[in-house]
Amino acid sequence: MLTQEAKDELKKQQYRLIGEHSAVKTCGWTKNMIKGKGGCYKLKFYGVVSSQCLQMTTSISCANRCIFCWRGYKASVSKTWEENIDDPKMIFEKSIIAHYKLLAGFGGQPDLKQMYKISNTVKHAALSLTGEPITYPRINELLELYDKQGISTFMVTNAQYPEEIKNLRRVTQLYLSIDAPNKELLKKIDKPLFSDYWERLNKSLEYCREKKDRTCVRLTIIKDLNDFGEKEYAELINKGRPDFIEVKAYMHVGPSRQRLKMEDMPWHEDIVKFTEELIKYLPDYEIVTEHVPSRVVLCARKEFKKGGKWYTWIDFDKWNKLVNSGKDFDKYSFLKETPQVGLSGRQIRKEVEEKQKYKKETGKKNKKDNINTEESCRMIGKLFVDEKTEEKELE
Repeated sequence: MLTQEAKDELKKQQYRLIGEHSAVKTCGWTKNMIKGKGGCYKLKFYGVVSSQCLQMTTSISCANRCIFCWRGYKASVSKTWEENIDDPKMIFEKSIIAHYKLLAGFGGQPDLKQMYKISNTVKHAALSLTGEPITYPRINELLELYDKQGISTFMVTNAQYPEEIKNLRRVTQLYLSIDAPNKELLKKIDKPLFSDYWERLNKSLEYCREKKDRTCVRLTIIKDLNDFGEKEYAELINKGRPDFIEVKAYMHVGPSRQRLKMEDMPWHEDIVKFTEELIKYLPDYEIVTEHVPSRVVLCARKEFKKGGKWYTWIDFDKWNKLVNSGKDFDKYSFLKETPQVGLSGRQIRKEVEEKQKYKKETGKKNKKDNINTEESCRMIGKLFVDEKTEEKELE
């Protein structure tokens, strides 16, 4: 599945390869939270504790070569599964071991002792690192192992494998990436291998509509490339009828920098403006909240709003009990109130320009707020998102 050249490149990028086709890499937000500096957008939107999140994939191979992706073009591409199929138990066990080893350096820092201890219990798995994890032929067996260990699963797919979506075991939340409002632009941005890529995407949305799981459509917006066609995006979204919509800026990181420029990355206020236009065509949805450092806005279907309050967070203990009970249950059975909602109105471009001006005039960086790690520990399970944190993806 991987050439030696591709393996060497992945190792340089701090990936840890598992078997023949899987990989683990520590998310910058996982490290950030261990340091006591707040969690990622999945914490603010859904209650995922970033320091307890495993980021991995069961397939480094992909059927697209998306221009905005952080993976290098040396990584393998394929329409079908061609090589060995690793045992799901081996992938499960070795991926967690690799994750812990990647975090081991924090254990020697006395001021991070408590947060590091918390991180040594994985509670969430983000199956989204790179490639297309849903294509792994034994994915449902792996998901069952996560369920039995009380680990939530957030699965991301590029919407090119509709049958795999249809047959997927229940996950905590299923993501479909929709990267363009029309067929021609999708080909330009995603560079798909499948000739029937548009039909596959639409069929994936149809199956998304039928899922009992929480579902989410993610739009990755590139400035002056796919930041238009709100009505057409809305038509695709309505076909899938997802519970949530995440509108996120392209981030200028990794090998994507060889294909796109820094100027192609929208400001957060651009994302807010686009989302406000998009929502005009989606009467069943409202804007819930944002995560400024990630330049992302969350929208949700109105049934997640009760008594004037939003309930997008997940009661993970209840989810684990339900998914392991063997009984049928609906997506509204394990909701928690969203602690912080609304938009800040922040103008990030202006803030960045002011920081740059300050640095130029004084030769100093603006001071960052320090957060006490002991207090961070006490805030686990509550809202702990530091919106002043620098964008981790850009460091």
